[in-house]
Amino acid sequence: MAGGFIDIVCNIYTPEAVANGWTGLDDDFKRQVRMPTEMFNGVSIDDYLRKMDRAGIERSLLIAVRAGDLRVRGSWEIPYIEIARIVERHPDRFSALAGIDQTRGMQGLRDLEHAVNQMGFIGAHWYPHWFACPPDAPQIYPYYAKCCELDIPIMMQVGHNLVYSKDRRLPSVARPILLDQVAIDFPELKIIGIHIGVPWTDEMISMCWKHDNIFTAGDAYAPKHWPPQYIRYADSYGAHKVLFGTDWPVIDPERAVREVADFGMKPANHAKLMRDNALAVFGKLPR
Repeated sequence: MAGGFIDIVCNIYTPEAVANGWTGLDDDFKRQVRMPTEMFNGVSIDDYLRKMDRAGIERSLLIAVRAGDLRVRGSWEIPYIEIARIVERHPDRFSALAGIDQTRGMQGLRDLEHAVNQMGFIGAHWYPHWFACPPDAPQIYPYYAKCCELDIPIMMQVGHNLVYSKDRRLPSVARPILLDQVAIDFPELKIIGIHIGVPWTDEMISMCWKHDNIFTAGDAYAPKHWPPQYIRYADSYGAHKVLFGTDWPVIDPERAVREVADFGMKPANHAKLMRDNALAVFGKLPR
């Protein structure tokens, strides 16, 4: 499927991942996002690959999530090796992103370096809300510096977050405007604000407009619900700044691709959103 679409935000949602608590989602959240009940217990990798095929998605970036300080009840992680094994089995369909837990200090930095240099991971992923840590906090700055050294982008959820599990309610600590100082301090660092920045989408757009090194991803919300100004931005002066993602299993890839097509974007801008911008931002993506 050479030349297909690239989904930059994808979670493993296999029966094993659900059983191991690697999703962070309870059944209440699944109902809130209208997940079909037959999916509650997970979807195999083979079944997901068939979804990708039907959607025209060539490659998905799988996240080895690190969700909170493991010393705090309700935190969890997906071991890097688990994602690496899936990528090894399907190197032409998946690439890996290394989750960051800044509470691990130097060990976390060594983990990130090993993931990129030895395991072939192509970027970093961070969830500020799981750590109640805003993007401009000093604790995360060493990881930004390490990403610069490794020449990889970092993506992070900005905007609010929902109640993914009633056992662990998380604060919304990452308004897009907080990326401002980070981009100033690390002009070499490619920063992707995922999840659109809702409800501060205008802030997300303004950060992308101000800083050459800030990008955004239209994921976690069905495209038909994307704010109108976000769609206009992706099809005009921000065409080089918006990347496609689903946040699977939150959004089904077949639905997402179909609804983006319904926008009627200019062909060149649609190509940038669905593939070209990902290749530009993730320098280590296979061409």
